[in-house]
Amino acid sequence: MENRSISDPPPPPTGMPHGGPGGMPPVLGRPPPPPQQLPAQMFTTAAQLLDLTDKKLMVALRDGRKLLGILRSWDQFANLVLQSTKERIFVAPGTAPNQPRGLYADIDRGLFLVRGENVLLLGEIDLDKEDDAPPGYDLAEVELVQNLAKQRKQQEKVKEKKKVAMLAKEGFEGENLGEILL
Repeated sequence: MENRSISDPPPPPTGMPHGGPGGMPPVLGRPPPPPQQLPAQMFTTAAQLLDLTDKKLMVALRDGRKLLGILRSWDQFANLVLQSTKERIFVAPGTAPNQPRGLYADIDRGLFLVRGENVLLLGEIDLDKEDDAPPGYDLAEVELVQNLAKQRKQQEKVKEKKKVAMLAKEGFEGENLGEILL
C-alpha cells in the first residue's frame, strides 16, 4: 500500500478502454499499478472509531463530565455505547480548607449511551497506568467529592452572576439578557 496525501499530484491515468492514452496499447512487462487508497488520516467521520472498538476510553462531555468505559458500539453519528462505565468527578486543589492536592472519585454507571454531539474529546486509556491516580489528585469518598464539586459550582455561579451584573452596568448584555421584540 502506498502512502499518499492530498497535496500529492494525481496518479497517471490507467485502465482506459482502448489501452493507454490515445488508444495506445498498455506498456508490456509492467504490472498495472494497484488501486489507490486514502491514508487513515483522511477519515474524519465516525469510521475512525473502528480502531477504538473494544478498548477502554475516557470521554469528556460538553457538560464537563468525564466517563471511562469500554467502547462496544457506535454509529454514523458517533453515538457511543460504553460498557462498565464509571463517571470520574474531579475537585481542584484548594477547594476545601487544608486540601493541598486535588480529589477525585469514580461512580459506577454501568452501560452508558452517549449522544455523539455531546462528545467533546475522547481518548484511549493506557491500561498499564489505569490504576494509578491522576497526577496531583488523591482518591476520596464519592459523597465528599460530590459535595465539594457542588460547592465549587455554586461559587462559580455566584461569581458569574456578579460578572454579568458588572458588565450589564457598563452596558454589555450577556446571553439571553436582551429583550425579544416580536
